Amino acid sequence: MPLFQNKLKFNPVIISIIAVIIVTFSYLYGIPFLDLMELKTVDLRFKSRGNIPTTSDVVLAVIDEKSIAKEGKWIWPRSKMAELVNRLSNAGAKVIAFDIGFLEADEKSTVRAIEEIQKKMGDLTQVNPSLAKYLEDLKFHTDNDRLLANAIRNSKAKVILGYFFQTDKTSAGHIDEKEIRMHQNNVQSSEYKSISYSSESARNAPLIETFSPQSNIKAISETTGYSGYFNMFPDEDGVVRWLPAVLKCRESLYAPLSVVTVSAFLDSQPSVQLYEYGVGEIKIGDMSIPTDEIGRIIINYRGPGKTFPHISVTDILKGEADTNITNIIKDRIVLIGATAVGVYDLRVTPFSTVFPGLEIHANVIDSILGKDLMYHPGWSNIFDIFAIIIAGLFLGIIIPRTNVLAGAAASIFLFFGYILLCQFLFSGKGWILNLVYPLSVMIIVYVSITLYRYIAESKQKKFIRDAFSTYLAPSVVKQLIDSPEKLGLGGQERDITAFFSDIQGFTGISETLSPKELVDLLNEFLTEMTDIILEFEGTVDKFEGDAIIAFFGAPNDLPNHSEVACKACIKMQKKLEALRTKWKSEKRPALKMRIGLCSGNAIVGNMGSKNRMDYTMMGDTVNIAARLEGVNKIYGIYSMISDTTFAAAGNGIVTREIDSVNVVGRNEPVTIYELVGLPEDIDDGTRRTFDSYAKGLAAYRRSNWDLAIKQFISVLDLTINDGPSKTMLARCNEYKLNPPEKDWNGAYTIKTK
Repeated sequence: MPLFQNKLKFNPVIISIIAVIIVTFSYLYGIPFLDLMELKTVDLRFKSRGNIPTTSDVVLAVIDEKSIAKEGKWIWPRSKMAELVNRLSNAGAKVIAFDIGFLEADEKSTVRAIEEIQKKMGDLTQVNPSLAKYLEDLKFHTDNDRLLANAIRNSKAKVILGYFFQTDKTSAGHIDEKEIRMHQNNVQSSEYKSISYSSESARNAPLIETFSPQSNIKAISETTGYSGYFNMFPDEDGVVRWLPAVLKCRESLYAPLSVVTVSAFLDSQPSVQLYEYGVGEIKIGDMSIPTDEIGRIIINYRGPGKTFPHISVTDILKGEADTNITNIIKDRIVLIGATAVGVYDLRVTPFSTVFPGLEIHANVIDSILGKDLMYHPGWSNIFDIFAIIIAGLFLGIIIPRTNVLAGAAASIFLFFGYILLCQFLFSGKGWILNLVYPLSVMIIVYVSITLYRYIAESKQKKFIRDAFSTYLAPSVVKQLIDSPEKLGLGGQERDITAFFSDIQGFTGISETLSPKELVDLLNEFLTEMTDIILEFEGTVDKFEGDAIIAFFGAPNDLPNHSEVACKACIKMQKKLEALRTKWKSEKRPALKMRIGLCSGNAIVGNMGSKNRMDYTMMGDTVNIAARLEGVNKIYGIYSMISDTTFAAAGNGIVTREIDSVNVVGRNEPVTIYELVGLPEDIDDGTRRTFDSYAKGLAAYRRSNWDLAIKQFISVLDLTINDGPSKTMLARCNEYKLNPPEKDWNGAYTIKTK
């Protein structure tokens, strides 16, 4: 687990779970803004799907601009409507449906004038029978309501009258109980005659309730057995996406113009099934019409305006369409309504902001006949919640485990993949599944986790920078910032080179200096040495007084860490030599430093408690390096490396094999080498010294004490102060008097730590 997660306990998966819970509850209880956005996605799905073919069973007889120009200002006398019904009936229309209400009696001034004449002249049947007949005929032909009523009554086609419901009790409060009963009687032909209740409580199922019908006048209402309301209820954004298939007034349930028109066309009565939760289904014969719980039909718009054939009413009235009117109208449903600008019922739909209400009815009728109404499947709520949960948790698991690009790609793929899935099911199956809430959880999870990762990575980088910049090289700190997984709590096994150093005789030196002088000297020394360690990308573990503990090869990858560590030590000793010259000129003590290096496996990581930890090293390699630093004193040298460091360092450095030693805490002997310098630092005299020393060491290991003594003396002749030769010469003289055990392996046992 990355170190910084100790500081940041929050987990990205928890973020996704919280987001899923919030969005799920929002879906169940609704958020107005998101619900509005969902409606907009339905509109976009319609537009993306485009137009679909109609059943060709619906034709529109429209009161358009041309009709008004030819026939006069709207509203027309009902004699024109009567003529229109007659012509459509004669042309073979099967069903004629009015998206127009005849809610008040027509103006009868002519009829009243004739009646006044008849009253003044008395009984003309005896005096002037022809005049009496003429006046009666004239009165009949000027009574427009009677003309329309007769046209409807005598029509070969089934005529459906349109009306509407008053839904606002406040605005319709002037209608008294007697008038309400009268209106209900006029529209009883649009009542659902067949209603099935699953239980007694289903009678109180939640439905859209109205105050009173606003029916056609009685003279017209009683001429046909078909009527239907043309109420529409737009959504909060003003778009008509639903049509109420059931409205309740008092204890009766009523059907809309579209459902009644289809039932008349199919010669089958509509029925409704009610459950405790609301409308179960509406049927026309064996055809089921899907609705929501309150009985609303989702309108499956076939396309924009004029998707259905339009015939101008004036062309029908003038006979200008007689040549092809029969072919267009015969055996079809003809909807009559206004489409002229300023006259028709203006509606907003997914396809247009200017859409005649007449065409909305046409779309509903055609969808029912085509058996392709849009609907929310019964399992859609479960699917929507399932999509929210899966999408949120999937991204919550994937994003933290991938890089930024892969996480973004996965999120984009899931985001647009879900859109395409919903669009496919919308276009192919007519299923409307929720888009906004599943997409919302994707956005919330992606943004939250990305923000969390950004904050976490920023804190991580700051933590790494703060924690390591004082004892790691800037290049190493950058590597850790780029690859923080290299820092592990509890440590990891790494191949490193351990470094231990100490100042020779520091206790005695400290006694000769004031505290300030001591601190200044020590700080200068530690600064210069630390800078070199960092320059070679080493890691400073800690300072213990005058001692420096460091390692090379962790947390950064340093394949040649043995060679690098050796070169760092060489540079440190050279720098210290220059410092001694400087300090001598300043009359300050000259410091000498002993270094021990050992390469091998060690546990490297953050050790300690949750509240206090150090990035440090542990293991046998570390112990050997610490021992070798002290072994330097025995042989009178200042840089000692183990056999493992020697083997790994290569030819880039010059060393001298010193001895084999048994160190405290280790069973196997360690071959030790003096780290001398770089190849260019070595002269011929030094090489001769090393050659003679190697011969003496070989004789020493064979227990040939005399030959060994001779060789070590020859070394001292070349280099009078060679520490290792002095040590080995003294040891040979001792062994000559007191030989080691017979099974001696040539290694010298270090008795102290």
